[in-house]
Amino acid sequence: MSMRENNPVSHPSHYTDGNIEVIDFIEDKNLGFHLGNAVKYISRAGKKDPAKEVEDLQKAVWYINRHIMNLVKGKVTSNEDSESNWFDRSSV
Repeated sequence: MSMRENNPVSHPSHYTDGNIEVIDFIEDKNLGFHLGNAVKYISRAGKKDPAKEVEDLQKAVWYINRHIMNLVKGKVTSNEDSESNWFDRSSV
């Protein structure tokens, strides 16, 4: 468990409750903006504000769908299939 001092700017408690800080994981995995935000919202879901757990998870889904749409449009390089139809584009 992380024993970092809670600092609302550089080490907020809703991102430092595990063995590593969320930003360190995102940077280590080189996730980029959309996937990094998805991880951020998943990791803090219900911790920053328990009443907004569902909203945090919905935001994570939004960022993942946005990343998928960029992959499909060819805006991001990845090992994805060319035109995958396994997700509902209307939800983006």
